[in-house]
Parts: sequence; C-alpha cells; structure tokens
Amino acid sequence: MKTLSLILSLSLLLFVSCSSEDNNSQQNNNNNNNFETVEICNQIWMLDNLNVTNYRNGDPIPQVTDPTEWGNLTTGAWCYYSNNSGNEEVYGKLYNWYAISDPRGLAPEGWHIPTEAEWNSLSNCLGGDNLAGGFLKESGFSHWAEPNTSATNSSGFTGLPGGFRESYGDFFDKSFVGYFWISAENTTTNSWGRYLYYDNTQLGYDDVFISKEDGFSVRCIKD
Repeated sequence: MKTLSLILSLSLLLFVSCSSEDNNSQQNNNNNNNFETVEICNQIWMLDNLNVTNYRNGDPIPQVTDPTEWGNLTTGAWCYYSNNSGNEEVYGKLYNWYAISDPRGLAPEGWHIPTEAEWNSLSNCLGGDNLAGGFLKESGFSHWAEPNTSATNSSGFTGLPGGFRESYGDFFDKSFVGYFWISAENTTTNSWGRYLYYDNTQLGYDDVFISKEDGFSVRCIKD
C-alpha cells in the first residue's frame, strides 16, 4: 500500500498545475471568474470553498442563522460554520442543497457544481476512493485535527475540514470532516455528498443520510 501511495504521489506531479489569481471578489460577485484554480487529471477545480452571497443572476442568497428556520427551509440559504464570520476566510460558506440546485445558478459563470461522474473521475485518477482522500487533503495540522492520516495534498486540491450543519440547525465536525455537495439529488428529501476525514485516506461517498437541509461546503469545477 505504501509503495502504491508513493507511486501515485509521484505520478500526480505530472498531472497537477496550479494557477493563482485574485479571488477577493468571490464573495460579492458571482459573475467574476477571478478565482484561484488547480488542474487535476484534466479537470479544473476552484482552489477554495465557494464563498458567494448571490446567485449567478445577481439575486441574493439569504443568510440563515436561526436553527429552526434553517431546518424548515425548502429554498436556498447559506451560513458560516457556527454562525461565526471568523470561519469565512478559511472555510468559505456552507450551503443547503436548495442553493446548489437553484436554477438561478449558485456556481459563477463558467463553473458548475460537480456531478457524481466528475467526482468519480477525480477519485479514480487519484487511486480510488480508499486512497484519494490523502492526496486531496491539505497537509499538516493548521486546520485538520491530528492525525490527518497520509495527507500529502499532492493533487493541489487543498481539501479543508469545514464541518457541516445538520438539517436541524446544529454544527458539527469542523477540523475533522470536510463535506462537499454533489449536484444530483437522490430522493425528494436526500441528496449526495463526498467527504474527507481526518483519520483516514478515503474520499468518502454518502447517498443515504444526507438531508437537503444540511449545510455543506461547495467546490466548483470549470465548465
């Protein structure tokens, strides 16, 4: 397993290229394409978690802090982890599924919420679900809790443990888990997500327990 991980880490250097641009406008302008990006296996991803307050057409996305109100939503909303704006700079915002599926477009122009097939392609290129998490997680312990198992970030994705907001409004697992939306719904009440954990190398997949009222991070992929 260690030999395979080393080979994959070295191989990834041939696939990954990063381009850095000023992304200060991300929060307030959903039509501006000045985002830091990373190219992984012929896919171009945003380097940061999404942090916009407007849909693509300019309509505002409401910030919802009250837990009861959050749990009763059937329309798009965002929040900061623990309703603390101090989490914004590193982790961006958490969005419910209604925001990512809104026809007005949560992703900026030229970008979209990644599909299941696109997440699968990323995972397969990085050695499969059991290994890909190590290559996707930010290394070290600045944001991840120990042991941050085998986190090399050799892909350049710099996955962060932004935690999540439950459908009933409480917050959990910052520093331990990063949850990311998949664009497609599962049922009328549930959707799909991918996740990174602090204590293993998996790029996890959940299609059972994710409520559309949950709040997850978003990583956009270029059209």
